[in-house]
Amino acid sequence: MKQLQALLQWLFLRAEGLFNSAFGDRINPFYHLGAITFFLFWVVGGTGLYVYIFFETGLSEAYSSVVSLSQDQWYAGGIMRSIHRYASDAMVLTMMLHMLRYFAFNLYHGFRWFSWVTGVMLIWMVYASGINGYMLPWDQLAQYVTVATFEWLDWLPSFGGTLMRNFVYSSHVGDRFFTLLSFMHLGIPLVLLMVMWIHVQRVPKARTTPPRPIVVGLLLSMLVLSLVAPVQSQGGASNLGTAVTSVELDWFYLALFPLLTEWPLGRVWALVAGGTVLVALLPWWPPQFRRGGKRTHQVVVHGTDGASKEFKVREGETILDAGLREGLALPYECRNGGCGLCLCSVEHGSIEHRPYQRSALPDALKAQGKALMCCAVPKGDVVIDVEGFVVGATAVEATVYSGKVVRLERLAEDVMRVLIALPAGQTLDFTAGQYIDILLDDGQRRAFSFANRPHASSEIELHIRLVPGGRFTTHVFESMKLGDTLRFEGPRGSFTLRDSMHPILFVAGATGFAPIKSIVEDAFQRGIQRPMRLYWGVRQRKDLYLLALCEQWQKAHPNFTVVPVVSEPTEGDGWTGRTGLVHEAMLKDFADLSGHEVYLCGSVKMVETAVPAFLAQGLGEDACFSDAFLMAAPVPAPAQPQ
Repeated sequence: MKQLQALLQWLFLRAEGLFNSAFGDRINPFYHLGAITFFLFWVVGGTGLYVYIFFETGLSEAYSSVVSLSQDQWYAGGIMRSIHRYASDAMVLTMMLHMLRYFAFNLYHGFRWFSWVTGVMLIWMVYASGINGYMLPWDQLAQYVTVATFEWLDWLPSFGGTLMRNFVYSSHVGDRFFTLLSFMHLGIPLVLLMVMWIHVQRVPKARTTPPRPIVVGLLLSMLVLSLVAPVQSQGGASNLGTAVTSVELDWFYLALFPLLTEWPLGRVWALVAGGTVLVALLPWWPPQFRRGGKRTHQVVVHGTDGASKEFKVREGETILDAGLREGLALPYECRNGGCGLCLCSVEHGSIEHRPYQRSALPDALKAQGKALMCCAVPKGDVVIDVEGFVVGATAVEATVYSGKVVRLERLAEDVMRVLIALPAGQTLDFTAGQYIDILLDDGQRRAFSFANRPHASSEIELHIRLVPGGRFTTHVFESMKLGDTLRFEGPRGSFTLRDSMHPILFVAGATGFAPIKSIVEDAFQRGIQRPMRLYWGVRQRKDLYLLALCEQWQKAHPNFTVVPVVSEPTEGDGWTGRTGLVHEAMLKDFADLSGHEVYLCGSVKMVETAVPAFLAQGLGEDACFSDAFLMAAPVPAPAQPQ
C-alpha cells in the first residue's frame, strides 16, 4: 500500500505543479476539490429544481415532458438539463479525486477518521441520488437502470421482491412509481447536504466556496459542453414489454451496472459491501499500538509584535490546522504545500514535512529552518516564528487592496519603477523588506518587494525587472499605462531588519536591491548607527540602475558603504571596480563572518549557493536572512514576431 501511495503522491504533485505553472497556486483546482464539490452540489440542486418544474410525474407524461423540455425549450430547459447532468458527473469526479488525494498523502489516520468515514458515506449517497435521477426520464436507459437496480435490491431478504412487485409490473409501471422516484430525488440530496455539513466540521476553516475564477471556468465549461453535446433521452419511451439490449452508460455513475447482468447478484453485493467496509476501515489499518507516547504536542508561535501564543497540536495534525482550529490569524492560502504563504521559521524542536511543491519551499530556505505550516507535523514540542502573525488577531482571509499606477519610470533598459497610489485616506502598514502579491485577472500572483520606506506608505514603490516571456512583466513594459488599477495582497514576508548591535552586510542580486533599499532608507530614518555595507551584484555596469543613489547614501551616512560587483563587464562599460560573483566578493573581504548579520536577496540559485558559503565562513545560522526570487513560468512565444 505504501508503494501505491508513493506513486499517487508523485502523480498528484506532478499534476499540481503543472496546474500551478498554468493557472497559479491560487486557482489550482487540486487545492479546492472539496470546495468545488460543494459548489457543484448547488449547481446540481439549482438546475434540478428548474427541470423539476416542467417534469410531470405520470406514466405517460414523464418521458414526453422531459423530451419537450430538451427540444422545445432547448435554449433554457435543455441547457439546464445538460448542466444538471454534467455537474453531477463532475461532482463524482471531484469527490473521487478528493478522497484519492487524502489516501495518497495518508491524511485519514487518527482524528481524521471521522472525515474519512463520512466521506465514504457521502460517495454512496451521491451515487444513490444520481442513479435515482437516471430513472426519472423514463426512456430506455431509465428502464434498464430501474429494472437492474430493483432486481439487485430485491435480492436482499429485507426486500424479497417487494420493489418489483409493487412498483414495476410485467408490462408497465404505475403513477406510484414516479411518486417514489420524486420523493427519493428530493429527499436524498437534503440528507446529503446535512452529511456534507457534518463532514467539514472536523476541518478548521474549511472552505466550501472555490475561488471565483474556478467558479466562472466551471460554469462556462459546462455551458459550452451543454451546447456542443446536449443531453438527450435514449431509445424512445420505456416499454417494459421489451427488454433493453443496448444503451450508452454514464460511466461516472453506472460503471457497476454491467456486472449486474454478468455476475450473480450476491457476488455484486459482496464486492460492494466488502469494498466499502475495507475503505471505511482504512483509518485503523495497519493497527497502531501506542506505548505511552504523547498524543499531543505543544507549539509556541512568535508574532511580529513580539508576543507569543501557545496551542496544542494533535498527533499527526499540521501546525496550520491546529492553529486555525484555535482561531489564530495564521497566513495561508492553498493548505496543500503549493503557494508558500504559510512559511514559518522553526526556532526550536523538529517537524516532519509532508510532500510539497519545491517552488513553495526551496532547499535554501529549508536549510535555514523554514517550514510550511500546512505540511509541518511536529515530532515533539516546537517553537516557531510566523511572518505577519499578530497575537490576538482573528483568523481572516488576506486583505485585498486596489491602487492606481501613478508613475512609470525606466531605471534601466529592463527595470521599471512603478509607483502605486492607494485610495485617498488609505495607507498600508508594512515593515521594510516585506513584499506584496499582485493579483492577476486569472487568480495568479506575482510577488514584488517594497522599494520604499514604510513611513511613505501612501504610495508603493516597486522595481520590476523584465523577464523574457514573463506575462506580467511584459505587460508592465509594453502596455501598462498611468491610471491602470492593480489589485494586490499584503504585506507578506519576514525579510526584515532584526534588532541587534551586529554590523550588517547586505547582498543584493539585480532587483534584489529593492527590499534592501527599503530597509536601508528605513534604517537611516530611524537613526540606526550600525555599520552597513551593501554588496550589489549585477551582470553589466548598466544594471546598477540606482548606483548614484547608493553613492549619495555613502556620502551622507558614514556608517554606510556600497560595493558594486559586475560579473560580466564589457569593454564598453569602462568598468574598473570589483568583478566576479557578488557573494565571493564579500567572502574575500570578510574571512570571518562571525559577529555579523547578513541579509541576502536575489535568485534562488544565488541564495542556495551563497548561504552555505557564508555559514562555512563563520556566519551564525541565526544571523543569516534571505529572500529568494522565484520566477513564474514564461508564456509561450507568439507564432509571429510582434
